[in-house]
Amino acid sequence: MTRVFLVDDYELVRRGLAELLDAEADLEVVGESDRAAHTLGRVAATRPDLVVIDLRLPDGNGIDLCRSILLADPRVRCVILTAFPDAEARAAAADAGASGYLLKSLSGRGLVDDLRRIAGGQSVQPERVAEQAPAPAPAPAPAMVLLSLRERQALRLITDGLSNRQIGERLGLTEKTVKNYVCQLMRKLGMHHRSQVAAYGVAVASARRSPSSGGTSLPHDSIPRGTKVPDCDRPATDVGRKDTHSAYIDERTMA
Repeated sequence: MTRVFLVDDYELVRRGLAELLDAEADLEVVGESDRAAHTLGRVAATRPDLVVIDLRLPDGNGIDLCRSILLADPRVRCVILTAFPDAEARAAAADAGASGYLLKSLSGRGLVDDLRRIAGGQSVQPERVAEQAPAPAPAPAPAMVLLSLRERQALRLITDGLSNRQIGERLGLTEKTVKNYVCQLMRKLGMHHRSQVAAYGVAVASARRSPSSGGTSLPHDSIPRGTKVPDCDRPATDVGRKDTHSAYIDERTMA
Protein backbone atom coordinates (compact mmCIF):
# COMPACT_ATOMS: atom_id res chain seq x y z
CA MET A 1 0.00 0.00 0.00
CA THR A 2 1.38 3.43 -1.02
CA ARG A 3 0.64 6.12 1.58
CA VAL A 4 -0.04 9.58 0.07
CA PHE A 5 -0.12 13.03 1.70
CA LEU A 6 -1.78 15.97 -0.13
CA VAL A 7 -0.75 19.65 0.04
CA ASP A 8 -3.02 22.16 -1.74
CA ASP A 9 -4.67 25.34 -0.50
CA TYR A 10 -7.98 24.49 -2.22
CA GLU A 11 -10.20 22.11 -0.27
CA LEU A 12 -12.06 21.03 -3.41
CA VAL A 13 -8.78 20.01 -5.05
CA ARG A 14 -7.69 18.03 -1.98
CA ARG A 15 -11.10 16.37 -1.69
CA GLY A 16 -11.16 15.44 -5.37
CA LEU A 17 -7.64 13.98 -5.23
CA ALA A 18 -8.46 12.05 -2.06
CA GLU A 19 -11.57 10.49 -3.61
CA LEU A 20 -9.62 9.59 -6.76
CA LEU A 21 -6.71 7.98 -4.92
CA ASP A 22 -8.70 6.25 -2.18
CA ALA A 23 -10.69 4.46 -4.88
CA GLU A 24 -7.49 2.58 -5.81
CA ALA A 25 -6.71 -0.58 -3.86
CA ASP A 26 -2.97 0.19 -3.62
CA LEU A 27 -3.17 3.93 -2.76
CA GLU A 28 -4.23 5.48 0.54
CA VAL A 29 -4.45 9.18 1.46
CA VAL A 30 -3.14 9.43 5.02
CA GLY A 31 -3.18 13.19 5.52
CA GLU A 32 -3.47 16.64 3.99
CA SER A 33 -2.68 20.30 4.61
CA ASP A 34 -3.57 23.63 3.03
CA ARG A 35 -0.28 25.47 3.54
CA ALA A 36 3.44 24.94 4.05
CA ALA A 37 3.41 25.80 7.75
CA HIS A 38 1.00 22.95 8.52
CA THR A 39 2.80 20.33 6.49
CA LEU A 40 6.10 19.26 8.09
CA GLY A 41 4.60 18.20 11.41
CA ARG A 42 1.74 16.32 9.75
CA VAL A 43 4.08 14.55 7.33
CA ALA A 44 6.28 13.48 10.25
CA ALA A 45 3.21 12.16 12.08
CA THR A 46 1.67 10.24 9.15
CA ARG A 47 4.92 9.03 7.47
CA PRO A 48 3.65 8.93 3.86
CA ASP A 49 5.52 7.38 0.94
CA LEU A 50 4.47 10.19 -1.45
CA VAL A 51 3.75 13.86 -0.80
CA VAL A 52 1.82 15.59 -3.61
CA ILE A 53 2.43 19.35 -3.40
CA ASP A 54 0.88 22.29 -5.23
CA LEU A 55 3.51 24.63 -6.71
CA ARG A 56 1.89 27.75 -5.22
CA LEU A 57 0.85 27.91 -1.58
CA PRO A 58 -0.48 30.83 0.49
CA ASP A 59 2.61 30.96 2.71
CA GLY A 60 5.35 29.70 0.41
CA ASN A 61 5.98 27.54 -2.64
CA GLY A 62 5.98 23.83 -3.26
CA ILE A 63 9.63 23.73 -4.29
CA ASP A 64 10.93 25.03 -0.96
CA LEU A 65 8.47 22.79 0.90
CA CYS A 66 9.70 19.77 -1.06
CA ARG A 67 13.27 20.58 -0.06
CA SER A 68 12.31 20.88 3.61
CA ILE A 69 10.38 17.59 3.59
CA LEU A 70 13.30 15.72 2.07
CA LEU A 71 15.75 17.24 4.55
CA ALA A 72 13.58 15.89 7.36
CA ASP A 73 12.96 12.49 5.74
CA PRO A 74 14.91 11.56 2.57
CA ARG A 75 12.81 8.39 2.28
CA VAL A 76 9.76 10.37 1.14
CA ARG A 77 9.20 11.00 -2.57
CA CYS A 78 7.80 14.45 -3.38
CA VAL A 79 5.64 15.26 -6.41
CA ILE A 80 4.87 18.80 -7.61
CA LEU A 81 1.32 19.01 -9.01
CA THR A 82 0.70 22.27 -10.86
CA ALA A 83 -1.25 23.98 -13.62
CA PHE A 84 1.94 25.55 -15.01
CA PRO A 85 3.97 23.61 -17.64
CA ASP A 86 7.07 25.68 -16.98
CA ALA A 87 10.51 24.25 -17.75
CA GLU A 88 12.32 26.53 -15.30
CA ALA A 89 10.00 25.63 -12.42
CA ARG A 90 10.40 21.94 -13.31
CA ALA A 91 14.18 22.31 -13.23
CA ALA A 92 14.01 24.06 -9.84
CA ALA A 93 11.75 21.27 -8.54
CA ALA A 94 14.23 18.64 -9.73
CA ASP A 95 17.07 20.52 -8.04
CA ALA A 96 15.04 20.47 -4.81
CA GLY A 97 14.77 16.67 -5.07
CA ALA A 98 11.22 16.27 -6.43
CA SER A 99 10.62 12.90 -8.08
CA GLY A 100 7.87 14.21 -10.33
CA TYR A 101 6.46 17.39 -11.87
CA LEU A 102 2.90 16.67 -12.94
CA LEU A 103 0.28 18.88 -14.55
CA LYS A 104 -3.27 19.30 -13.27
CA SER A 105 -4.47 18.84 -16.84
CA LEU A 106 -3.71 15.11 -16.48
CA SER A 107 -6.62 12.69 -16.56
CA GLY A 108 -7.44 10.93 -13.31
CA ARG A 109 -6.09 7.66 -14.70
CA GLY A 110 -2.92 9.38 -15.92
CA LEU A 111 -2.28 10.88 -12.47
CA VAL A 112 -2.80 7.54 -10.74
CA ASP A 113 -0.46 5.76 -13.16
CA ASP A 114 2.23 8.44 -12.74
CA LEU A 115 2.03 8.30 -8.95
CA ARG A 116 2.46 4.53 -9.09
CA ARG A 117 5.54 4.94 -11.27
CA ILE A 118 7.00 7.51 -8.88
CA ALA A 119 6.26 5.30 -5.87
CA GLY A 120 8.09 2.54 -7.72
CA GLY A 121 11.24 4.65 -7.96
CA GLN A 122 10.87 6.38 -11.32
CA SER A 123 11.03 10.13 -11.98
CA VAL A 124 8.19 11.58 -14.04
CA GLN A 125 7.68 14.86 -15.86
CA PRO A 126 5.22 15.85 -18.62
CA GLU A 127 6.45 15.75 -22.20
CA ARG A 128 5.36 19.36 -22.82
CA VAL A 129 7.66 20.57 -20.05
CA ALA A 130 10.54 18.43 -21.26
CA GLU A 131 10.17 19.85 -24.76
CA GLN A 132 10.35 23.40 -23.42
CA ALA A 133 13.62 22.84 -21.58
CA PRO A 134 16.47 24.53 -23.50
CA ALA A 135 19.23 22.30 -24.82
CA PRO A 136 22.49 22.84 -22.96
CA ALA A 137 24.88 25.03 -24.91
CA PRO A 138 27.72 27.41 -24.10
CA ALA A 139 26.50 30.99 -23.70
CA PRO A 140 28.22 34.29 -23.03
CA ALA A 141 27.91 35.74 -19.55
CA PRO A 142 24.65 37.72 -19.32
CA ALA A 143 24.63 41.47 -19.03
CA MET A 144 23.69 42.77 -15.60
CA VAL A 145 20.95 45.19 -14.62
CA LEU A 146 20.13 46.76 -11.28
CA LEU A 147 17.02 46.00 -9.26
CA SER A 148 15.53 48.56 -6.93
CA LEU A 149 14.86 47.67 -3.30
CA ARG A 150 11.13 47.24 -4.04
CA GLU A 151 11.87 44.99 -7.02
CA ARG A 152 14.17 42.82 -4.89
CA GLN A 153 11.48 42.61 -2.23
CA ALA A 154 8.90 41.66 -4.89
CA LEU A 155 11.24 38.95 -6.22
CA ARG A 156 11.70 37.43 -2.77
CA LEU A 157 7.99 37.51 -1.92
CA ILE A 158 6.92 36.08 -5.31
CA THR A 159 9.43 33.30 -4.69
CA ASP A 160 7.71 32.73 -1.34
CA GLY A 161 4.43 32.26 -3.22
CA LEU A 162 2.66 35.51 -2.25
CA SER A 163 0.03 37.14 -4.48
CA ASN A 164 0.14 40.86 -5.37
CA ARG A 165 -2.46 41.53 -2.69
CA GLN A 166 -0.43 39.67 -0.06
CA ILE A 167 2.77 41.44 -1.12
CA GLY A 168 0.96 44.77 -0.77
CA GLU A 169 -0.16 43.87 2.74
CA ARG A 170 3.39 42.82 3.66
CA LEU A 171 5.03 45.97 2.27
CA GLY A 172 2.27 48.45 3.06
CA LEU A 173 1.57 49.20 -0.63
CA THR A 174 -1.56 49.18 -2.74
CA GLU A 175 -2.12 46.17 -4.99
CA LYS A 176 -1.88 48.44 -8.06
CA THR A 177 1.55 49.70 -6.98
CA VAL A 178 2.75 46.14 -6.38
CA LYS A 179 1.48 45.12 -9.83
CA ASN A 180 3.61 47.82 -11.42
CA TYR A 181 6.71 46.78 -9.47
CA VAL A 182 6.15 43.17 -10.51
CA CYS A 183 5.71 44.21 -14.14
CA GLN A 184 8.96 46.18 -14.03
CA LEU A 185 10.71 43.22 -12.42
CA MET A 186 9.48 40.80 -15.10
CA ARG A 187 10.57 43.19 -17.85
CA LYS A 188 14.08 43.41 -16.41
CA LEU A 189 14.28 39.64 -16.00
CA GLY A 190 12.92 39.07 -19.51
CA MET A 191 10.18 36.78 -18.18
CA HIS A 192 6.52 36.46 -19.10
CA HIS A 193 5.11 34.29 -16.30
CA ARG A 194 5.04 34.67 -12.55
CA SER A 195 6.09 31.03 -12.13
CA GLN A 196 9.29 31.82 -14.05
CA VAL A 197 10.08 34.59 -11.59
CA ALA A 198 9.45 32.25 -8.64
CA ALA A 199 11.69 29.56 -10.12
CA TYR A 200 14.41 32.14 -10.80
CA GLY A 201 14.19 33.41 -7.23
CA VAL A 202 14.60 29.87 -5.88
CA ALA A 203 17.64 29.29 -8.11
CA VAL A 204 19.29 32.58 -7.10
CA ALA A 205 18.69 31.93 -3.40
CA SER A 206 20.14 28.44 -3.73
CA ALA A 207 23.20 29.76 -5.55
CA ARG A 208 23.85 32.33 -2.83
CA ARG A 209 23.62 29.66 -0.14
CA SER A 210 25.86 27.21 -2.00
CA PRO A 211 29.38 26.84 -0.54
CA SER A 212 30.67 26.20 -4.08
CA SER A 213 29.83 29.79 -5.03
CA GLY A 214 32.88 30.93 -3.08
CA GLY A 215 31.18 34.19 -2.21
CA THR A 216 31.10 35.30 -5.85
CA SER A 217 27.34 35.06 -6.39
CA LEU A 218 25.31 37.85 -7.88
CA PRO A 219 25.09 41.14 -5.96
CA HIS A 220 21.75 41.67 -4.20
CA ASP A 221 20.78 44.35 -6.68
CA SER A 222 21.92 42.60 -9.88
CA ILE A 223 20.25 40.01 -12.13
CA PRO A 224 20.86 38.65 -15.67
CA ARG A 225 19.20 40.75 -18.35
CA GLY A 226 16.74 38.93 -20.63
CA THR A 227 14.34 39.87 -23.41
CA LYS A 228 11.62 42.48 -23.06
CA VAL A 229 8.12 41.86 -21.81
CA PRO A 230 5.21 44.26 -22.40
CA ASP A 231 5.57 47.68 -20.78
CA CYS A 232 4.02 48.29 -17.38
CA ASP A 233 1.00 50.55 -17.06
CA ARG A 234 3.16 53.24 -15.47
CA PRO A 235 6.38 53.49 -13.48
CA ALA A 236 5.86 52.14 -9.99
CA THR A 237 6.14 54.52 -7.08
CA ASP A 238 5.23 54.36 -3.42
CA VAL A 239 2.53 57.03 -3.83
CA GLY A 240 -0.13 54.46 -2.92
CA ARG A 241 1.67 53.06 0.09
CA LYS A 242 -0.21 52.49 3.33
CA ASP A 243 2.48 52.44 6.03
CA THR A 244 5.89 51.54 4.71
CA HIS A 245 7.57 52.04 8.09
CA SER A 246 5.55 49.40 9.93
CA ALA A 247 5.82 46.88 7.07
CA TYR A 248 9.35 47.69 5.92
CA ILE A 249 11.56 44.77 4.90
CA ASP A 250 15.30 45.32 5.40
CA GLU A 251 17.21 44.71 2.18
CA ARG A 252 19.60 42.43 4.08
CA THR A 253 16.78 39.86 4.09
CA MET A 254 17.10 39.54 0.32
CA ALA A 255 20.02 37.10 0.62
